[in-house]
Amino acid sequence: MPTQHNGLVVETKKVGAYIQITATAPDIPRDFKPGHFVAIAIGDDRSSLILRRAFSIYQVNDRGVYGGTVDIIVSAHGPGTDYLANLKRNDTINIVGPLGKPFSLPKEPVPCILVGGGYGAAPLFTLAEALVKRGCRVDFVLGASSQEKLFGMLEARRLSTTLSITTDDGSLGVMGRVTDVLPDLIKKSNSAVVYACGPMKMLQAVAEISQQFGIVSQTSVEESMACGIGVCMTCVLPVIGEDGVTRMLRSCVDGPAFRGDKVRWNDVGTIPEDTYGAPVIGGH
Repeated sequence: MPTQHNGLVVETKKVGAYIQITATAPDIPRDFKPGHFVAIAIGDDRSSLILRRAFSIYQVNDRGVYGGTVDIIVSAHGPGTDYLANLKRNDTINIVGPLGKPFSLPKEPVPCILVGGGYGAAPLFTLAEALVKRGCRVDFVLGASSQEKLFGMLEARRLSTTLSITTDDGSLGVMGRVTDVLPDLIKKSNSAVVYACGPMKMLQAVAEISQQFGIVSQTSVEESMACGIGVCMTCVLPVIGEDGVTRMLRSCVDGPAFRGDKVRWNDVGTIPEDTYGAPVIGGH
């Protein structure tokens, strides 16, 4: 079960275009699994925004003088994230976590590809560590609009058999998108599973390529999550169940990791007419 922590900021540091925040949260490392996320309050008791902000967990540490810490990666692009990016050491921070369903790990040691877009790659490194412990081969693909917005290259190189880099502007690696290099990598590595985290359009493309090759994809979706605990229903998306029926599932509690071939990507943001419980327009 997730818990709420009134923690302290231990450290903040700039990592490329992003800010890495380390904060105390004693219970989170104990319960954490790769793919979990946290929901963070913006502001304090005197002047806070109503909605929390959701962030994938980058790293946890259950040792040291702080009795347990959690790391997140922040890209400042609005009032909420700008507030977090300007936190200083010893500032208070209110964190709820760990939240969501984590990635599913293969039962057997099989080749896996991990695809990350920008700072969306953050949850993939603890996943890679877990896969390597299971004897899985790990190949990384990291992409971003530019070299500055890539994240985790050194870690990816340390944890993987191969690392492929793509940038939209060609400032590093292959000029193009992660999906430009993915098909060849699937063939070369004989991959059985593709894990992906990043923008929704990237996840859709990764899922479609994986499906073409007949392999499983797990995509960690980036839907807006206001509460993080399944109450507000702002993060629903249409997902096909094992029974073939589409249901509106909550990213925060039913995900954020979903099988890519089960998400109805083109219908995200809508309620398809054939969805279980969908309103009947003009009906009785």
